[in-house]
Amino acid sequence: MPSIRINKELNQRIYFLTFTVKRWYYLLDRHNRWDILLDSLRYCQKNKGLKIYHWVFMLNHIHLIVKNDDMIGFVRDFKTFTSKALKKNILATEPKILKLFEENKNYQFWQKTNMPELIAGEEFYREKAKYVEQNPVRKGYVRSASYWVYSSANSDECLLDLDSVYG
Repeated sequence: MPSIRINKELNQRIYFLTFTVKRWYYLLDRHNRWDILLDSLRYCQKNKGLKIYHWVFMLNHIHLIVKNDDMIGFVRDFKTFTSKALKKNILATEPKILKLFEENKNYQFWQKTNMPELIAGEEFYREKAKYVEQNPVRKGYVRSASYWVYSSANSDECLLDLDSVYG
């Protein structure tokens, strides 16, 4: 099945994206790997004009509602940078698991598709924003979305600059 891609004509719109670790492996929750993701998103905000509306980091995937003038480029660059940083981190902390991500003498940490969904209206936006922020609650990790540190729902510990799209 071909992967779903961002339409070139709609490249500058707001998207709901999911980045999933290959094989749904629980990789992100240890050895400061969430910080790798945060640093990459902060860099994209500061240097590439990324606007982040909602986000959550889970154990094996992340959800974002974002906008960028070059969404296709953002996705490509984010996956490339974080893959290199994750490989370096894994080599230093858990080298034995690196083989799980080997593919044709390269390493593939992210699944190929990002499941991009164009945010086409306010109702769909609110539905996806709630989905993003309630993800840790649905998984049973916390009782309230605001308790999950690596999420836009946690306003006390918000680690990224958030922009408002629909208020």
